[in-house]
Amino acid sequence: MKIATFNINNVNSHLPNLLHWLKASKPDIACLQELKCTNAMFPAAAIRKAGYHAIWNGQKTWNGVAILSKDAGPSKHEMPSPVIKQTINRVTLKLPSTASLVACIYLPNGNPVPGPKFEYKLDWFKRLHAHGRKLLKEKAPVVLAGDFNVAPTEIDIYPTKSWDNDALVQPESRAAYAKLIKQGWTDSLRELNPDKRIYTFWHYWRNSFGRDAGLRIDHLLLSPVLAKRLESAGVDRVFRGRPHPSDHAPVWITLRDKARR
Repeated sequence: MKIATFNINNVNSHLPNLLHWLKASKPDIACLQELKCTNAMFPAAAIRKAGYHAIWNGQKTWNGVAILSKDAGPSKHEMPSPVIKQTINRVTLKLPSTASLVACIYLPNGNPVPGPKFEYKLDWFKRLHAHGRKLLKEKAPVVLAGDFNVAPTEIDIYPTKSWDNDALVQPESRAAYAKLIKQGWTDSLRELNPDKRIYTFWHYWRNSFGRDAGLRIDHLLLSPVLAKRLESAGVDRVFRGRPHPSDHAPVWITLRDKARR
């Protein structure tokens, strides 16, 4: 099974690239963030024509998430947290097969620092910690996929000091992400590439992609049951280099049907 996450940065504006990627990469499940459209404007027909069913929570500004699935009849379940009522930044998909629960997460950016938006980001993390603990207690196969808006360590951002005051690299943000991992979640991309600089996001400005001045902020976290099934992981960088791209590249993992011995 192949599961991917892709901050599409406006699903309608970047729909041609999204459809091209779906055809080329063929994920079984794709989590999208930053839809930037209302529920009524979500391009469900085009996505269905591409062979995917979809569930989504849209917002017309910066938010909104969706899960696309090749399986018929997906059902939507909002993860129990007060933040859902305010930002609608998560939807989950229950599956009968390899992954029983896939959660699509778009964590708040948190800028500027310091300020109420940064405090809101940390509070959001606390709610995610609480729900993450509940999921792990159930010992179920779970994927937490999405744009976490955190570059966890120094090798997850290109060598620079220009981001030192940004919420994505603050010690508090990194500590919150590390706390989530310590619960028992596996950072799949880092698990298979422990020392490699890998980026998933490049700003549009100053030729960031051409210079490879990127950050790794899009993650797929696996519960222990699924971590044993992790086979491969990667970033489809080529789609960040296409005309009129999102500023993120898709990130994906493949899972074996059975756990490795």
